[in-house]
Amino acid sequence: ASTFYRAGSKPFNPVLGETYECVRPDRGFRFISEQVCHHPPISACHAESDNFIFWQGGYMRWKNKFWGKSLEIVPMGTVNVRLSGDHFEWNKVTTCIHNVLSGPRWIEHYGEVLIRNTRDASFHCKLTFCKVRPCDPRGTVVERLAGKWHEGLYRGAPPGHCVWRASKERGQGGALPGGTLPWGGLTRGVPCLWDADCVPPPPDPMPHDHERNYGFTQFALELNELTPELRRLLPSTDTRLRPDQRYLEEGNVPAAETQKRQIEQLQRDRRRVMEENNITHQARFFRWARGDGGTGGTQGRGKPPGRGVGGP
Repeated sequence: ASTFYRAGSKPFNPVLGETYECVRPDRGFRFISEQVCHHPPISACHAESDNFIFWQGGYMRWKNKFWGKSLEIVPMGTVNVRLSGDHFEWNKVTTCIHNVLSGPRWIEHYGEVLIRNTRDASFHCKLTFCKVRPCDPRGTVVERLAGKWHEGLYRGAPPGHCVWRASKERGQGGALPGGTLPWGGLTRGVPCLWDADCVPPPPDPMPHDHERNYGFTQFALELNELTPELRRLLPSTDTRLRPDQRYLEEGNVPAAETQKRQIEQLQRDRRRVMEENNITHQARFFRWARGDGGTGGTQGRGKPPGRGVGGP
């Protein structure tokens, strides 16, 4: 889904044991995921095709830090892919959601990503994602960037220079048409340093009613589709069978909220029963294993954290 249209919407949190399976011969891949632990929230997944094998380690989980006006989401764990005999492994950067309580929400990513080939130590890549206002070693701001990825990117003090713009409209001499910069300046007459006109259109453009459908792309809409034939094949734990999700997709928001509260309460009750009886949750489709996860759907490294139970 597009983060621009989705930023104001909160997704469904998977409950413990919830699964999702997608087999797409037309796209040449199959995928399965399972919520193997809810406190802390841990999801395991595995995808494969003729060209790659992808999996997310069982220790992929998140730590949240609330700073009053912003929320930091710090991923912990690794993502893996096998390509032509090589096994690449990398971590995810920190995501920060600004203005979580009031004002327009916006998201930035920062931190360091280390990509390494576990089969050959000579191959590695280190990427550093900077914050909105990158500074030099002395802490001095060296550049100012602002804009929206689907509209344009501006650099420098107002009125700023347009580094990238998605619009094909041009004024005289290649200047941008009049408009407003993110910090209040005007774009009229600002030269464009890079143009996207030569870039071919995306292969999967946004549907005409994407704003009504939570910013979902056509591919995301297909992932949620539930046909009568598919309903007969899916296990009862599949996320597409959740009644609250079904109601929301049908536009029945009150019924979706009621069902969501009931599902969350059932999970709290289940957690209490498991804790009272010292029961550990056992994942159905994934198992904890040492090593790189292999090709058989095994996920995770080392021992499972905690007891695998938790409430929303």
